[in-house]
Amino acid sequence: MKHRNVVVTTAIGSLFALGSLTATAADKAPVEKCYGVVKAGKNDCQTAVSACAGTAAKDGQKDAWIYVPKGTCDKIVGASLKSGK
Repeated sequence: MKHRNVVVTTAIGSLFALGSLTATAADKAPVEKCYGVVKAGKNDCQTAVSACAGTAAKDGQKDAWIYVPKGTCDKIVGASLKSGK
């Protein structure tokens, strides 16, 4: 029984270590601002009329943006790398 506890504890510790490595790698991944594809209230930062995240008034608001992995925005229908004010 004692051996089983060691194995389970080691496995859980390994998962936590793997999770922190993955988060670190993701934090350093290049991103870009992608305009016009945000759901209402889900933007990452300011718009032309607001200075706060989460304030997009409507879906697809042209001046609201989210961060996406670099190279992704060009693949999304209706998305733009520039604000559509």
